[in-house]
Amino acid sequence: MKEAKAVSLSPQVREEILDLLYHEAELLDEGRFDEWLDLLTDDIVYQMPVRMTRERGQTGDVSTQMQHFLEDRATLTLRVQRLKTEFAWAEDPPSRTRHFITNVRLRAGATPDELEVRSYVLIYRSRGDSPLHDLICGERRETVRRTNGVWKVARRVFVPDQATLNTKNLAIFV
Repeated sequence: MKEAKAVSLSPQVREEILDLLYHEAELLDEGRFDEWLDLLTDDIVYQMPVRMTRERGQTGDVSTQMQHFLEDRATLTLRVQRLKTEFAWAEDPPSRTRHFITNVRLRAGATPDELEVRSYVLIYRSRGDSPLHDLICGERRETVRRTNGVWKVARRVFVPDQATLNTKNLAIFV
């Protein structure tokens, strides 16, 4: 995502984007994945590149070659459908998650109906009766698009802060 020009947005537009992000977090945390899919455009790009550790002064600490996942609408829909079956072993019992969204910044997008959104995300995840939990944090870089009067996520790149994720699987949505 290239750096977009700062733009003056009305408080109403800013509030609409915050509502989208918070509503999405609620849907994910409550396991309402079919409703969550409705917040995504048909041409969604949903990816999580691998973070790399570099020496000071070197550039490019995010891989352009490796991804934890790189998905589109079809694969996300398949993942949601699979969660409803007995074959979603990584999510049986289902994870309990909390998505904390903060430091939301908005910029003009490529078209008048698009905005570039950056936010920091902390995801807390626990499973079953285990006292152990996962924390995944990072920055989301996304494009939101107004489609038929409704803001939807058109592109999401979740850049984790960790170079090595301390989780057994990535069966949750970021």
